[in-house]
Amino acid sequence: MNSEERSKRLLLAWNYCFIGLMMVTMASLWYGLLESLDDIVLLGRDLAFIIAVFFLIFKMIHFSNNADEIDKIIADLEEFYRWETKGPVQKDILAIKRWHFLIPAALMGTWLFLVILFTLIMVSTPFWVESQELPYHVAFPFELHNPSKHPIAHALIFVSHGYITLYSLIWIVFAEFLAGSIYNELTSALNVLCLELRYILTYCGRDNVLLDKEVNRLALFHQQIICAVDRSNEIFNGALTMQLVVNFLLISLAGFEAMVFRHDREVVAEYMVLIAMALGHLSCWSKFGDFLSQQSMEVAVAAYEAYDPTRGNKSVHQRLGLIILRSQKPLAITSRLLPPFNLVNNLAVLNQCYRIFTFLMQTME
Repeated sequence: MNSEERSKRLLLAWNYCFIGLMMVTMASLWYGLLESLDDIVLLGRDLAFIIAVFFLIFKMIHFSNNADEIDKIIADLEEFYRWETKGPVQKDILAIKRWHFLIPAALMGTWLFLVILFTLIMVSTPFWVESQELPYHVAFPFELHNPSKHPIAHALIFVSHGYITLYSLIWIVFAEFLAGSIYNELTSALNVLCLELRYILTYCGRDNVLLDKEVNRLALFHQQIICAVDRSNEIFNGALTMQLVVNFLLISLAGFEAMVFRHDREVVAEYMVLIAMALGHLSCWSKFGDFLSQQSMEVAVAAYEAYDPTRGNKSVHQRLGLIILRSQKPLAITSRLLPPFNLVNNLAVLNQCYRIFTFLMQTME
């Protein structure tokens, strides 16, 4: 919902209507939580849904409020593709861009398939589980969720649950991979920069004027990438913070529930699926962060390889030194409050989750 879309009244009304529907769902989940206090399995499942729905609402509002800034980042990425690249690196650059396009596309297709499968399982659960009347446990005043007392209201709630689940999960897949693709494209730009630095002496030959021009262009290109990463981290700061907190809570909750009911295979299987989804989400972002950090540090190596004391003037050498200096601090996917997304911190999160539900298990015993 950027500025242009907000000017469309029907689209804006639909957006507010859906957010309102999500708020009603959140309220019904909290109301249903009161009925689950005596059943720890149902309590854990309700808490997991509450955390997930809260995360979805937060992401929708966050993306809507920052849509214009996201458009600006996309426009900056478009400018990166307009940088003229010549010489022997053209084919290699094309291969890099193709690879960085295919990876998110394949991941998004896989997640989209899993989300649709998960939605079908959720919606069909009341048809083969007698104790469950709705896709997930909720409660409404006057027992509107009770099919024997209010069949029409129950049917409307059932349809709304199915629609909300399918729409919001597909939305979150596209939203997550929109953000992930931005960082992936920035990594691709760093990769292109490394290639151009390594082949710059071959491309320029003995033309020192061309060498000075190209080194200046690549130094500016590097600075633009750094600024784009910083702006992306600023725009997605709230979303990055929230998704790390939510994944931490879901992994801890699911791990605790699985340990408590380790003798019940159905319950364990249910929470293992939840752990796999949360871990997959967190690991995907951590891997994107690792790629970005590693490639940003590789720029310093490429700039060092481009240095030749017998070629170019003092200005060329200073710019190459500036590129090396800027590359000493690796770029990262990070928020202001939490550590960067990488596999090292991913393992630290898992270790902390293990400590928490181990402490809870010992307390219960």
